[in-house]
Parts: sequence; C-alpha cells; structure tokens
Amino acid sequence: MKARKLISNELITSIDVLNTIGGGVTEPRLSLKQFQGHREIRLKVPGVSEDNLKVEIRNGTLSVFHIVLVQSDGTPMTLPKVVYNNAIPYFVDTTRISATYEDGFLIVTLPFNSQAEGYHRNVSIEK
Repeated sequence: MKARKLISNELITSIDVLNTIGGGVTEPRLSLKQFQGHREIRLKVPGVSEDNLKVEIRNGTLSVFHIVLVQSDGTPMTLPKVVYNNAIPYFVDTTRISATYEDGFLIVTLPFNSQAEGYHRNVSIEK
C-alpha cells in the first residue's frame, strides 16, 4: 500500500516563505518541573538575548517578558511581549523567587513556603 502525502511540498515551501516575509516567529520553549522544595520554570526564547528578558512579580502574578520595538505611524513604540504570565500559587514564597541562566535557558525558581505541606486547623463554632 502506498503512503499518502498529507501536505504537498509546494504548500510547505509557501508557508515557510510567508513566515519569513512576515518576520518569522518561533515559539518559546517552556517546561515546568516540581522538586522536593521548589518548582522550576525553564524558558528558552529563540532570537531574544538573555539581557532582554525580564522577570517581574506584581500583585501575586509572575511575568516573564521582553520589550519589542514597533513603529506606529512613523512613531517608535516599545511594547512588552509576554512569554509567561501566571498567578503565583499560595504555597510559593514570593520573597525568595529567583532567576538564573543555564545553557541558554532562563530558570525561575519558586521555593515553597510552610503552606506547601498543607494547612490544617480545627475551627471552633461559637454559640
């Protein structure tokens, strides 16, 4: 039995050309890992240098982004390109979140706080 080709070579070539003409976009690589005492976010953003990535904590949200320069009616503007944006879980110690680079990856470490083991207490009912 002969295998069917699902996408023609012409279509693949035209997609590649259109992507290149449109500026080419490569998606960031993101992985989340959990360890005994912390979580780890590993990010690699192709085409963005280490110096241009920013990590920010604001109102319980962790954001990783870089700034993109665009032209609007001939006026240069800077816009943030968000790579990661999520709420920080209650069991993470926000004061000890850190970020480093290793082998081309930005690694954000989210250390656990005392609530990571769970919280339990009996609540008395007033009468």
